[in-house]
Amino acid sequence: MEAWLSPLLAQLMAWLALPEHGLSTVFTIAFISATLLPMGSEPAVFGLVKLNPDLFWAAILVATVGNTLGGMLSWWMGYGAHHAIEKVRSRKANQSPTNDSMSDRMHLRALQWLEKLGPKACILSWLPGVGDPLCAVAGWLKMPLAACTFYMAIGKFLRYLLMTSLLLWVF
Repeated sequence: MEAWLSPLLAQLMAWLALPEHGLSTVFTIAFISATLLPMGSEPAVFGLVKLNPDLFWAAILVATVGNTLGGMLSWWMGYGAHHAIEKVRSRKANQSPTNDSMSDRMHLRALQWLEKLGPKACILSWLPGVGDPLCAVAGWLKMPLAACTFYMAIGKFLRYLLMTSLLLWVF
């Protein structure tokens, strides 16, 4: 099985690394990985830059744009979820009393912390496991999209620059 799989994977990687396919692939993977789907885009960026060193800055910028747009999608999902839940809560408010559990109080404290930081918290959107939900929570809290996008882009750009540079020149 390995005898036919290795050349196939090598051919696929070479095809994806072509500048006309590689950058669009990096964009797509970076976009998808910034949503709530568990996926990493760094290997795609590193692979493209390793095969095409002259595309270093283009790959970093394309990945940053794709990942930032994916973060903006997460922001919009949080914003939309907030509106949908508010509608449901307003209908249920007349039907049953609310329950103040420990979990609700912990969520409230976390939301208050994020509200205190404001859009600047979105600079942490690059963090694995935390960053994607953070963008959605920023939308939920109705933080300004433009400011959140600005901080998301800074964090994501620095992550791609640092990770790709380290992988290329240190490891």
